[in-house]
Amino acid sequence: MPRHEPERTCIVTREANSPAGLIRFVLGPDHQVVPDLKNKLPGRGAWVTARSDMVEEAAKRRLFARAFKAEVKVPETLAQDIERLLRDDLRQGLALANKAGSVITGFHKVESTITDKPIVALIHAAEAAEDGRRKLANQLRKRFGEAISSFPVIQELSNDELDLALGRSNVIHAALVAGAGSDGFLNRWHRYRVFRGIDADQSGLGNETGEPKTMKPAGTEAE
Repeated sequence: MPRHEPERTCIVTREANSPAGLIRFVLGPDHQVVPDLKNKLPGRGAWVTARSDMVEEAAKRRLFARAFKAEVKVPETLAQDIERLLRDDLRQGLALANKAGSVITGFHKVESTITDKPIVALIHAAEAAEDGRRKLANQLRKRFGEAISSFPVIQELSNDELDLALGRSNVIHAALVAGAGSDGFLNRWHRYRVFRGIDADQSGLGNETGEPKTMKPAGTEAE
């Protein structure tokens, strides 16, 4: 039976939620607010809904000081720092999926994979040409029909980041197939997009470009 984690309360919205939808913060030795993305750092924690605007609101309203009942130092770049850490985590998740054999690269191999393998996501380098994106989207439509409206298309990572994660050069297109590591990578992708205020349930295949669609703002105290 999976372990049940108690809900935590966001210091901004005052709403209780699962820790998976929040970011935990602790105080460092110099009283600087530090994000604890893996919920493992020692000490008292303060929780914030896992979105950039919520982190910025917490800093602006001095809610970290209230939660920790102490004078604290909040880096001006706190939200940007968290986004960078989540992006690094996304890249590491792709590397893990690749080691598990769940990533296929190369345009023609990806095209073939769409046709005859259990593909769960399509990956494009941020610099990928629209023509290549469109051709692969058409292949997806042939196989899945209108169901592709919710099919995950990952295009946040650059060509260099894909190369680094996958240990090869000039990766432009890749396919993620069902297997060890694929769920973990998709969970990381969802968390990264939600933090940025993008709806991770929208693939963007409707217009073949993958333009992100913004979320409506949603609505959490120290443990």
